[in-house]
Amino acid sequence: MSERDRRDHDIVLYGATGFVGTLTAEYLARHAPDGLRWAIAGRSADKLERLREHLTGVDPRAAKVAVIAVDSADGAGLRRLASSARVVATTVGPYVEYGHELVAACADLGTDYLDLSGEPEFVDVTYVRHDARARETGARLIHACGFDSVPHDLGVYYTVKQLPRDVPLRIDGFVRASAMFSGGTFASALGQFARGRQMAAAAQDRRRHQPRLVGRRAYAPVAAPRFAPEVGAWALPLPTIDAQVVQRSARALDRYGPDFRYRHYAAVKTLPFAIGGVTAMGSLLAAAQVPPLRRWLSSRVAPGEGPDEQRRARSWFSVRFVGEGGGRRVYTEVSGGDPGYGETAKIFAESALALVHDDLPATAGQVTPVTAMGDALLKRLQRAGIVFRVAAVR
Repeated sequence: MSERDRRDHDIVLYGATGFVGTLTAEYLARHAPDGLRWAIAGRSADKLERLREHLTGVDPRAAKVAVIAVDSADGAGLRRLASSARVVATTVGPYVEYGHELVAACADLGTDYLDLSGEPEFVDVTYVRHDARARETGARLIHACGFDSVPHDLGVYYTVKQLPRDVPLRIDGFVRASAMFSGGTFASALGQFARGRQMAAAAQDRRRHQPRLVGRRAYAPVAAPRFAPEVGAWALPLPTIDAQVVQRSARALDRYGPDFRYRHYAAVKTLPFAIGGVTAMGSLLAAAQVPPLRRWLSSRVAPGEGPDEQRRARSWFSVRFVGEGGGRRVYTEVSGGDPGYGETAKIFAESALALVHDDLPATAGQVTPVTAMGDALLKRLQRAGIVFRVAAVR
């Protein structure tokens, strides 16, 4: 057995008592294979004990789940946590505020790291600071392992597999969803909107450190709004991290061809809704620049709160992909239930289980979900009920 295999825990779920953390813990309690050694971790020992009691009601095996109390500012404690685990999966955000100590510990100690971060600044800073060390220790640092950005990253990968090899590929993704967000998600979004200069500086620093792609091209431009007849909807460019994640997978894998382009959109059926969405996003972006107004908006939905079970049960998402290459056009779709919470918890838990149990490509450093887990995670999510399908080929 390797040193990592001899660690006390296969998976440590950090931030387990938060909204998404609890849903992930419940999923693991229901679906963890026999013999999985896992722990729940967070700041409050009392809350963790109450969560373990709740999980034992979900499945009696959860009575054996370990409890680890450690604060996100306790560097020594986070190192002990990382040294005890093969995989650390953290829901504690905003990551740009609370995530640096833990990802540093995992990179240094060779511990696989998962998060739900859709924060470009945090991801770029992590790359610059910790990618080289993680490559030395063998740690895989994998961000955006929820609805941001696994359905899009895996959906493009699935689409690429339907297209010819070694030809230029063009893929557009169109996202539709009906769902609500939690307080933590809203706080993270407001924080990103207020840190435009820091995000730009982090992206520029990453470009200075990142090796150039030689002999191939992979890019993800921000396209203009347009009516997209291929899906019968107005297409609005989505300023999320998803396109960046797809681009990094394409840079890492030759299967994406010699010249790859991806564009990421929200699909809106009517022009008035499209105009309203752009206006609302612009207003939120402007409000986030004013600290008192940003604090007031953040207080409207407190972190740790989110939609109830009935609302989540009515929520859904669908991402349609249109891919072209080598004279072939393919339409694919990824779809599922509540994107931000139910399906995010499922994706997050299955990603952690894949890192522990599956035969995966040999990777290290900061890697994308597709680069690290690819076909194994695709199969896991299909078995778990997320649909990947070919809608049409022309």
